[in-house]
Amino acid sequence: MPHTAQSAAKIVIVGGFGVGKTTMVGSVSEITPLTTEETMTQAGIGVDDNFGSASKTATTVAMDFGRISITDQLVLYLFGTPGQQRFWFLWNGLFEGALGAVVLVDTRRLEVSFDVMGRLEERGVPFVVAVNSFPDAPRYDLEELRTALDLTPDIPIMDCDVRRRASSRDVLMTLMRFLHSLAMTGSLT
Repeated sequence: MPHTAQSAAKIVIVGGFGVGKTTMVGSVSEITPLTTEETMTQAGIGVDDNFGSASKTATTVAMDFGRISITDQLVLYLFGTPGQQRFWFLWNGLFEGALGAVVLVDTRRLEVSFDVMGRLEERGVPFVVAVNSFPDAPRYDLEELRTALDLTPDIPIMDCDVRRRASSRDVLMTLMRFLHSLAMTGSLT
């Protein structure tokens, strides 16, 4: 932590396989991110659903880690989770102490998002939803996606391009504003 920092917050970036978690952490982190990416092998065929990510050659097997300073006194630690369901057991440790989460969504595979959001809800981790823009993915109105994902009106949902630092930063700022509003209403425990 920088010597001026007085407090830190842990944020978790979650989502299904290949939605852009590693890319998001890397685009916004002010330090070179720690990644646990490994080359994908034949062993994952039939086990990992890589629909929409056929060109992907590496995958996160434990976590990604990055850091971003919000102010001189406040630092966010970013933890990206692995996307394959066989590694989801690691999420429990990554959720521990998390102030909030970003759920990255790929419109080509919305069904994966239900399990992801369900796990956050079970643990009581507040979250925002960021729809990552893939060139070949179908586009939907955000309110249509809110309905499809069964999100309550208070949960922020936004479009993003995690390859762009500014877009990833905006998602994190939306999460921070959401967490602040929950704290102000006494909803954040």
